[in-house]
Amino acid sequence: MGRGGGVGEPLVRAWRYHPKCPGCRVDRRKEEREGIPYTELSLIWLVTVASTLPIQSLFPFLYFMIRDLHIAKQEEDIGFYAGFVGASYMFGRALSSVIWGIVADKYGRKPIIVITLISIIIFNTLFGLSSSYWMALTSRGLLGLMCGILGPIKAYATEVCRKEHSHLGLSLVSSSRGIGLIVGPAIGGYLAQPADKYPSIFSEKSIFGRFPYCLPCLCISLLAIVALLASFWLPETLHKHTEDMVLKDSVAVEECLSGPTAEENSGGCLNLFTNWPLMSAIIVYCIFSLQDVAYAEVFSLWAVSDRKYGGLSFSSQDVGSVLAFSGLFLLIYQILVYPSVAKSVEPITLVRIVAVTTITVFNILMNDAVAQDLRASANGVAVTLMSIFKAIAPAIAGAIFAWAQRRQTASFLPGDHLVFFMLNVFTVIGLVSTFRPFYARRSTKH
Repeated sequence: MGRGGGVGEPLVRAWRYHPKCPGCRVDRRKEEREGIPYTELSLIWLVTVASTLPIQSLFPFLYFMIRDLHIAKQEEDIGFYAGFVGASYMFGRALSSVIWGIVADKYGRKPIIVITLISIIIFNTLFGLSSSYWMALTSRGLLGLMCGILGPIKAYATEVCRKEHSHLGLSLVSSSRGIGLIVGPAIGGYLAQPADKYPSIFSEKSIFGRFPYCLPCLCISLLAIVALLASFWLPETLHKHTEDMVLKDSVAVEECLSGPTAEENSGGCLNLFTNWPLMSAIIVYCIFSLQDVAYAEVFSLWAVSDRKYGGLSFSSQDVGSVLAFSGLFLLIYQILVYPSVAKSVEPITLVRIVAVTTITVFNILMNDAVAQDLRASANGVAVTLMSIFKAIAPAIAGAIFAWAQRRQTASFLPGDHLVFFMLNVFTVIGLVSTFRPFYARRSTKH
C-alpha cells in the first residue's frame, strides 16, 4: 500500500472498498468492531506456540542424542558436534527468512503460516527418527529452511488488530513464543528416552525404544497438525489491489504523517538497510539473540555433562525442568508485569533494565519503523540476521564448551568458567549497543 507525502503536503487518496480483497475485508471488520479480536489472537497464539516448540525442545536431550549416534570419538567432543546440530535450524532459517518475508508481502501471510506448519509436521518427525548424525543435521536444517513464519506472524499480529491493540498482538506473539520456549524443553526433557524413564509403558522393542528421541518430536508434530487445521480460520490481511487506502480520521492521518514516509520506503526491500532506526534495533536484537541461544545450549550441555568435567550430571528430565521453570518466570513477566510497566517506561529503557523484554520491545520498534507493505520484509531481514547470529551461537558455544572441558586445571578461567564469562561479555556488548551512537530511535512514543 502506498503512503502519502511528507508533512505539509496534501494527503490525496481515493479509497474504495474491494469486496474480493482480504485486506479490505479485515480493515472493514476492524472499523465495525472496536474490541479486541479474541478469535484471531487465540489462533495466532496456537500457531506461534506450535511453530516455536521445535526450536529448543532438543536441548535437554541433544547431548545424549549425539552420544547415541556415535559420531564423537571422545566424550569431550560431544559438545562440538552438538553445536552444529543446534546451529543447523538457525542456519536454514537464515537462508530463507528474507525470501519468506518477500513472499508474504506479495502473496499473503497465511500461505507462509500453512507452509511452516506442514514443514514442522514432516521434518520435526524425521529429526526424531534420525538414525545417523547427518540425518539429524539435515532434517533440522530443512526444518529451519522451511519455517518462514516468524517475520510474517509479527506483521500479521499488528494487521489483524486495530491500531490501539497492535502492541497487544505483538506482545501475544512474544508471550506465545515464551510458552513455546517453556513447554518445548519440558517436552524434550520428559519424553525423550521413554523406554528408560517409563519402562512400564514403553518397551525397548517398541518404536520409541528403537528411536528414543521420537516421542517428543512426534508430540510437537501432532500439535502442529492441530494448529494447521485451526489456521484455516485465520483471515488473510494483505491487500491485494493497487489502489491506495484512505485514512478516514485525523488520528490516522497524524499516525501516517508521523510514521515512515513514502520517500523512506520507495526503495523497497533494499532501502530497508538504509533505515538506521530499523537496522540499529535489529543489530541489538541480534546480539541479545546470540547470547540467549548460546546460553540455552551451553547450560544444557554443561548440566548433563559428567561432574569430572565440571558438569552437574543432570538427566534430560532435570534439564527440561530447569529450562521450563525459568521460562515460566519469563512468561509471568511478559503477561502480568510488562504491559503495565511499558505504559510508563520507554521501551529501550526497559531493555537496559530487564533484558527479557528485548524480544517484545524490538518487535514493536521494528514494525513501527516501516510501512505495512514492507513490514513482513523488514521482519524477514530481522529474522535472517537474527538467525545468522543464532546459527553462529551454538556452533561457537559448542566448540568453546568442548575446549573448556579439556582445560579443567587452567589457572585463568578454568573449565566452564570460560564459557560463562564469554556469555557475560556478550550481554555487556548488547547493553552498550542500546545507547547512542550505536542505537538510533524515533521520537514517537509507544
